[in-house]
Amino acid sequence: MRVFVLIFNVRTDNEGIHSIRVGDRDKILMFESEDDATRYALMLEAQDFASPTIEAVNAEEIKEFCESANYDWEIVPENGELAIPPEINVPETDWQPNAPEQKNFDEESQRRNQAQSEEPEFSDSEIDRIRRKFEGLL
Repeated sequence: MRVFVLIFNVRTDNEGIHSIRVGDRDKILMFESEDDATRYALMLEAQDFASPTIEAVNAEEIKEFCESANYDWEIVPENGELAIPPEINVPETDWQPNAPEQKNFDEESQRRNQAQSEEPEFSDSEIDRIRRKFEGLL
């Protein structure tokens, strides 16, 4: 199943995936809807968080990554309850790009997304539709 996750510093040595802290555990949110992931990313930006990139990935890859990094994961269903970022963010990330227990799934994502990147990501009508949705949130 294809899901959408938030990635920071895409295609750099300092790439990281967005997670939320629940108690003493980290959890990665996997969005079924790209619109929901985009909306969540905009809410993060409104909290002065770094601007993430929305990446489409295979849910099994994220689950494997979570198991290797000892993270939890949650699927945010399309048309479900709106996911809202926590009001308090961790001031510094604890993700280390060279940590041995973390799996780098970016190369696979790049290969899959390379074919998609040749086409425009959104049509003008799709951008207008998304813009209207965002304006409705205000």
